[in-house]
Amino acid sequence: MSDDPAEAPPSPPPDATGSTTTDLAEGGLDTLSLSVPSMDCPSCAGKVESSVSDLAGIADIDPRTASGTLVVGYDPDQTTPESIRGRVEAAGYEVDDDDESADPMAIWTSGRAIRTAVGGVLLLVGILFEWVLPAANPTLTTIAGAPVGLDTVAYVAAATAPGVIILRNGYASLRNRSLDIDLLMSGGILGALAVNLPFEAATLAVLFSIAELLERYSMDRARGSLRELMALSPETATVRQDGEEQVVAADAVEIGDRVIVRPGEKIPVDGVIREGSSAIDESPITGESVPADKEPGAEVYAGSLTETGYIEIEATAPASESTIARVIDLVAAAEGEETNTEQFVDRFAAVYTPIVVAAALLTMAVPPLLGWGAFTEWFVRGLTLLVIACPCAFVISTPVSVVSGLTSAARNGVLIKGGPHLEAMGDVEAVALDKTGTLTTGNLGVTDVIPLNDTTEAELLDCASTLEQRSEHPIADAIVDQAREAGAVGDRPVEDFEALTGEGVRAEIDGVTHYAGKPSVFTELGFELDHAHLKTDGGLTTDAIDADETGAADPSDEHPTVVEEATDCEHGRYVDLLAETVPRLQQAGKTVVLVGTDEKLEGLIAIADTVRPEATWAVDQLRANGIERIVMLTGDNERTAQAIGEQVGVDEVQASLLPEAKVDAVGDLREAHSGGVAMVGDGINDAPALATATVGVAMGAAGTDTALETADIALMADDLGRLPYLHTLSETADGVIRQNIWSSLAVKLLLAVAAPFGYVSVLGAIVIGDMGMSLGVTGNAMRLAGLTPDEPPEPE
Repeated sequence: MSDDPAEAPPSPPPDATGSTTTDLAEGGLDTLSLSVPSMDCPSCAGKVESSVSDLAGIADIDPRTASGTLVVGYDPDQTTPESIRGRVEAAGYEVDDDDESADPMAIWTSGRAIRTAVGGVLLLVGILFEWVLPAANPTLTTIAGAPVGLDTVAYVAAATAPGVIILRNGYASLRNRSLDIDLLMSGGILGALAVNLPFEAATLAVLFSIAELLERYSMDRARGSLRELMALSPETATVRQDGEEQVVAADAVEIGDRVIVRPGEKIPVDGVIREGSSAIDESPITGESVPADKEPGAEVYAGSLTETGYIEIEATAPASESTIARVIDLVAAAEGEETNTEQFVDRFAAVYTPIVVAAALLTMAVPPLLGWGAFTEWFVRGLTLLVIACPCAFVISTPVSVVSGLTSAARNGVLIKGGPHLEAMGDVEAVALDKTGTLTTGNLGVTDVIPLNDTTEAELLDCASTLEQRSEHPIADAIVDQAREAGAVGDRPVEDFEALTGEGVRAEIDGVTHYAGKPSVFTELGFELDHAHLKTDGGLTTDAIDADETGAADPSDEHPTVVEEATDCEHGRYVDLLAETVPRLQQAGKTVVLVGTDEKLEGLIAIADTVRPEATWAVDQLRANGIERIVMLTGDNERTAQAIGEQVGVDEVQASLLPEAKVDAVGDLREAHSGGVAMVGDGINDAPALATATVGVAMGAAGTDTALETADIALMADDLGRLPYLHTLSETADGVIRQNIWSSLAVKLLLAVAAPFGYVSVLGAIVIGDMGMSLGVTGNAMRLAGLTPDEPPEPE
């Protein structure tokens, strides 16, 4: 079985036992996933892991506290799911058979909640007899010289009702040699009863149980965002079989099946549209809020919602291997990866807890021995310190923030494959961006159309598209697409078509041989392009040429450049504009295609890889977020790279880089920036550079296995605008984690210092230090769920 949780297969739906089992043919191992919602802190995870590891045949244990899931790799010949489940329960944790955690409110009707409520009522009864109705509180008997009244009976019953679960968990902690809150509270309850402090024992049991219920409720709320992801894919699908429609379980759909989806229905599997068209809301996958229009042949993803139109889909993957299933599995696995901050917290807690426990024991024993007061007084103070000793809020402060951040990102089309990457992205000081497919769309488009010698724009496009329709070159496709948009697609008969390898095309149109290709094609035909055959009565003007300092195409331009007729008779010479225009366009990184006959130039068309509309905005946002250096790395030529770099506003351009050179460039950036470097690319060609960066970010990963596997973070949509959101989310998450850690630590230390002096009661220790701080850090972490991406402004 893979040691990397990101490579684990997606888990199938749980069965009636609250578990899922996946067969792993390799090595003969199975994977079992159990829902253990009360396992919500590293201490809990350690106790469960220790208990399960005692079984023979256990190959791997992955306790995911953030999602309350235990994933176990085991040899089915040596152990069984029932045995693993038994070891979990032996550690004091229930396996959730009925998916109770699906509703956070369900915790208030659980067995523990009922026991706690009974204990609370009995505690109030004891208080009533002791303080309000002392006359109705007779002494029933004496034990070791201490009177036992109705209040004592009520207090002991109040401690017993919720205390049974606490003591059971404490015994499991003792067996696993885990100094955790259950063991400490068990010792506190038993100790208070032993020294005839039944009120303190009851208070401790009831309030601690309430705190545990509130903590579980808070964690379930945080986990709800992951369950929302899981609920995106429908459970059933309508499949056409033998000419009839049948509703089957989504898991039963096989590759090649024809799936029917009607307006308003969710798509159950990844596939390709074979019939019909629809506007499809893909926001659950890509985070894009605008529905995408899909025609036959287009890919669609499970979990997307059809808004209009009937479609039939050919399934390309089973439901368990859909894009959304992989995202859910990767997010769930990512929650099990500890960040550097979590590791620090665990190390600190391992030192903090024993010290405070020792201080509690010393507080109970030393002052009475020195005659500084009554034993019961100092015992209560020591008991308070025991409550403070377990840093529950402290240790859950980071995991709950991480799960909130990861699931918030996933809902907005950003897959972060682990808490460490979320943490690292917030610290990066430099960002390296690939050009093709990242800053640009990766698709060629026409940027300039310049007719010459009395030829109109429509005539030029008509002739060019007539020539290029038979070519398979991407440049030809761009010209034909532009002509189609302009309504000038040529349909004239073509004869003797010939592709001039690496140069262009040639063919006869209306009996006249026409050419479309590089300037060199016309140079070979005898044209002197610096004195092109231009006429004074149909000359050119520089006024209509769209040429800024770089000559780069503006993606917001609705109309390509057109050179209109004019004359310039200064010095009695022809305007030598063509000699100026071609180099200028080439300097802007554009490919120039000349169109004409062997006697006359009809015009030129410039083609380039178009810059993403959101690229400049994204770069500006990153810089506003505090990124110190933004570099473009590309294998393209220097001239093209510089033009694109200046247009989008990067700080530095490194061009003509082979993949190895990109790796070196990223390495140099890491050496220069201690905070780290994020590399953004397509996840395939840039895989080595992505792996070298502190954080590798892949663009447009929806439906792309390679991108999901190679990158630390994947932008599911082909949208660079998600990059500033990713950085903002990571920075905010870092801030939330720091706030949670230092606030909970400060409160715990303050209480620990005040408790031996009698300034803090057991009630205060639980309500403030345990219950209050657990709710506080969870609520603070939930703020991350409200972060949404800013949208770039619409092009003017």
